[in-house]
Amino acid sequence: MIPWLQLDSAKIPDGGQELRLKRRGGEFSIMLGANELMNSRLSGSEEALAKLSCQRIAGRQNPSILIGGLGMGFTLRAALAELGADAKVTVAELVSAVVTWARGPMAEVFEGCLDDRRVGIRETDVGQLIRSQASAWDAILLDVDNGPEGIVYKANDALYSAAGLISARAALKPGGVLAVWSQGPDAGFTRRLKQAGFTVEEVKVRAHGKRGARHVVWLASKA
Repeated sequence: MIPWLQLDSAKIPDGGQELRLKRRGGEFSIMLGANELMNSRLSGSEEALAKLSCQRIAGRQNPSILIGGLGMGFTLRAALAELGADAKVTVAELVSAVVTWARGPMAEVFEGCLDDRRVGIRETDVGQLIRSQASAWDAILLDVDNGPEGIVYKANDALYSAAGLISARAALKPGGVLAVWSQGPDAGFTRRLKQAGFTVEEVKVRAHGKRGARHVVWLASKA
């Protein structure tokens, strides 16, 4: 068995926790404490987050997409594959080291997608971008935690609160979609989405192809 090797670590901006980048052969893992946030071998549900969202906005001219969380680039790459040349994709990543890892040790995983001319990287809190503009986005994709709770960055709790969801709805263009990835269901979050005025669809997706754990993607549409 090839042992895991820690390549780097980075503090979350609130100073409370630390991300660790590890590698075992050709496999990468990003850890938060004892929790594995993502693994380069398991990308199915993150890709589904992008594909399902892009299907909801298909046919729009010059679509603007906001992705919260760069991670290992699975959601970004899947979105780029679905979108046309006129699209603009903004990725908000809070931890600058994650962007450094994407261009350095994990470059093989990202397959050059950060150099796509449709892509812009903002090293900032996705919540700030959501609150800064009204009717700005055709789709907002959130994959910044393991579910609708701020486990990585405590301030992310605001994203999933009633007020945060109202802000997200205001940031979307008419007919836009808010998509949220989670490792499991959360009836309370579904209820808050509906109370914020969204039409909600909850989709179960596999972590890896037709195998692996079942994750959840919420697709919340602005009427």
